[in-house]
Amino acid sequence: MYAKQGVGYPTPSLMQKERNMDQIMVMKPWIEALLAKHDLLLYDLCWKQENNMHILQVSIMRKDGTMDIDSCAEMSQLISALLDEKDVIPGEYYLEVCSPGAERELRSLDEMKRAVGEYVYVKLKDVVAKGIFEVNGTLLEVNDDTITVAYMDKTRKKELQITLNNIALIRLAVKL
Repeated sequence: MYAKQGVGYPTPSLMQKERNMDQIMVMKPWIEALLAKHDLLLYDLCWKQENNMHILQVSIMRKDGTMDIDSCAEMSQLISALLDEKDVIPGEYYLEVCSPGAERELRSLDEMKRAVGEYVYVKLKDVVAKGIFEVNGTLLEVNDDTITVAYMDKTRKKELQITLNNIALIRLAVKL
């Protein structure tokens, strides 16, 4: 498409990324509609590259955040048929339908609200009271500008209120 490379000209990898993003934008509503018919949510839709394999990864879950392998297998067949019918992906690719995982990142206020009552890990941008820069605990409350996490400080249960703009990362965590 572009004969020249260098300053002011897109590189082949940049052109591929743009093409991939365009494909994602086209496919996303189709996949979301298909999942909705089965009471499932799309967590993420992205292209992965492993060696020479071009992989379309579709992460799905139920509204309660759970997922099982049988549902992933069933949806893999349905999504594959849908993408074959729409024919928007040129060339060969692998389709991977999976769960977002037990320790998935909570990327939005809505995802955080759905996780109230769950055990989470929160990494902070700035240190708060008593040098805390990360906390593991139960997500008690989510507001428009803060969250509250209950955590254990040695043998004492404490609560920490964190402003959303001080959260570097929040994800579900497995309690051991």
